[in-house]
Amino acid sequence: MKISRGVEILELEFNGAFIYSTLLWDQEMAVLIDTGCSGQMEDLRIAMEKVGVSFNQLKVVILTHQDIDHIGSLPEILQNCGSHIKVYAHELDKPYIQGDLPLLKDGHIENPPKGKVDETLKDGQELPYCGGIQVIHTPGHTPGHISLYLKQSKTLVAGDSMYSVNGVLGGIHVPTTLDIEVAQQSLKKYADLDIESVICYHGGICKMDIKEQIQKL
Repeated sequence: MKISRGVEILELEFNGAFIYSTLLWDQEMAVLIDTGCSGQMEDLRIAMEKVGVSFNQLKVVILTHQDIDHIGSLPEILQNCGSHIKVYAHELDKPYIQGDLPLLKDGHIENPPKGKVDETLKDGQELPYCGGIQVIHTPGHTPGHISLYLKQSKTLVAGDSMYSVNGVLGGIHVPTTLDIEVAQQSLKKYADLDIESVICYHGGICKMDIKEQIQKL
């Protein structure tokens, strides 16, 4: 699903529903935001090729947080293309993603997916890829959850800070959020952004009355 030039939502099947990774690209490279579940690397490759982006163009992976449906295909991606891929995540979720600590919500899993984080991200930082990517630390869902503001297309990649249903923002997903109060405070960070589209990992794209919807939440 095309959002704007060089921004595409990649739809992946997950437990009978769908999850939505985000792909950015320009003439130099491609950036993948979140990697789906374990075993979905081939699905990602096919989805990328459908929009004319080769898997070989992938140079950066940004993880919004440590949950298993976001980091699942990271090990396979690194195994296949690791020599030229840089992985980013927030410093508070890095040890969980790398397997130094058990995942906060899936600690019971015997052999969880894990992969090396090359560089940690901080609130307010800007990455110079694909027109500029602003990092927004939005804890609550996990301690190191981040959202990403794509400056060129005025798109907010919300990760799991919010979910959506049929183009309407549903707010915080309470059952999977570790700290509801902190998550609610995090939503305030979106108030001053000029947002034309929101991509929720669960629910997909929202484009209507974004400012009003966020203010209500």
